[in-house]
Amino acid sequence: MQAEGDAGRAAGGGAPGANGTPVASGAPVTPVTAGAAGTVGAPADEARRSRRFPSVTRDTARPEGSGRAVPGAVSTPARQWPMLSVLTATAAGLLATALGHPKIGCLAIGVALIAASVMRRVLPSVGMLAVRSRFTDMITYGLLGVAITLLALVIEPKPLLEIPFLESAVRFTVR
Repeated sequence: MQAEGDAGRAAGGGAPGANGTPVASGAPVTPVTAGAAGTVGAPADEARRSRRFPSVTRDTARPEGSGRAVPGAVSTPARQWPMLSVLTATAAGLLATALGHPKIGCLAIGVALIAASVMRRVLPSVGMLAVRSRFTDMITYGLLGVAITLLALVIEPKPLLEIPFLESAVRFTVR
């Protein structure tokens, strides 16, 4: 059934246009925007096109954080310095953990996430560090950073922070 409809259009039947009337298959189809009925296809029409994202996308959208930290004249790594600084501190924390210093490594990762939360709050543009809304990013980075920092402070042996109920909770769950 689908093949018959395609064959009919290829033979000159055409597909229905925006108002339901058939459009000849050989004629170019140009979308008509409201208020521009007399200037369809004019070169000036391209210059007046909106910079807004279309409501229906047919291609991959550009990343949200692309080019937001620094103007486009600067190289990409310089524009993404907030994200690169957080990734560098996280990599240093992972390396320290892999080398046998889990307390220092977790502390570095937690502080990097807290710094990401602070940067997201203070800086007007943070590049690809902006993933969701400003509020959601701040809460997510902040809570994860505080949780990992607290984990680093209670790691055995010789924890830097004593939480009274933590030992009994661990004993209760490990039985």
